[in-house]
Amino acid sequence: MESKNEGSTLLTSEKLASIEDEDVLNKMLDSAADFEERRMIRAALRDLLKKKREKREQERGVRHQDLKQQGLNRGGTTGGAVSVGRASMNQQPSVNKSAGQPSSSTPISKTTGRAGPAAVSAQKCSFAEPPNAKNVKQMLLDWCRAKTEPYEGVDIQNFSSSWKDGIAFCALVHRFYPDAFEYSTLNPYKPRDNFQLAFSTAERLAGCPPLLDAEDLVRMKEPDWKCVYTYIQEFYRCLVEKGLVKTKKRP
Repeated sequence: MESKNEGSTLLTSEKLASIEDEDVLNKMLDSAADFEERRMIRAALRDLLKKKREKREQERGVRHQDLKQQGLNRGGTTGGAVSVGRASMNQQPSVNKSAGQPSSSTPISKTTGRAGPAAVSAQKCSFAEPPNAKNVKQMLLDWCRAKTEPYEGVDIQNFSSSWKDGIAFCALVHRFYPDAFEYSTLNPYKPRDNFQLAFSTAERLAGCPPLLDAEDLVRMKEPDWKCVYTYIQEFYRCLVEKGLVKTKKRP
C-alpha cells in the first residue's frame, strides 16, 4: 500500500504543466490506470491546448499590427494592407488543411481526381447490423468520447449531430497525429474545411479511405449516423493495423 501511494505522488500538476508535448501527455493518458492521475493528465492536456490557442491568437495580433504598420510606412494605405492581411490570415488554415487548395471552392472529390466519393459513401453506409451491433456501437462511441475528452469544443454523444461541424473528426485524428495540424486554429463555423482536413489527414497518415464526402456532409442538417459509424470503424481498424491502438476485439 505504501509503495502505491509513493508511486502516485510522483505525478503532480506541476510536473504535468512542464510537459509541452501533446503526444507525451496522450501516451501518459492511455497508460494511466488511476482515476486521479487520468483527471490530472486530462486537465494538463486542456491547459496545453488552451496555451497553444492563446499563443496563436497573440501571434495573429502581432502579424496584424505589422501589416498595419507596413501600410502606414507606405503612405497611408492601411486600409488595403489590413484588408489583404485579414484575408490571408483567414484563408491560411484552409490552405494548410487541404494541401494548398482553398477548401471553400475546391471540394476533395474534384481536386483528388477520385470519382464518385458520394456514391462510395452511400454504398458503404448500407450494411446489415450483426446481432451484437448495439454493444459494438456503444463501445466505439465510448472510445471516441474517451479519446476526444481533453479537446475543447467536442462533446460526442452520438454518431450524428455530435459530428456535424467536423471538429470531432479533427479531434479524433489529432489525438493520434498531434503534429499533423494545429487544432487550436480550427473554426466550428467552417465545417467543410474541418471535414476535409480530418479526412485528408486520416487518409495520408493512417491510410483510412475517404468514405465520407465533405460536400455531402455540409448539405445535410445532420450527418447520417450509419455513414459516420462506418467511417469511424474504418479509422479504428487502420489505427489497429498501424499499432496505434492495441485491442483484442475490434469494434
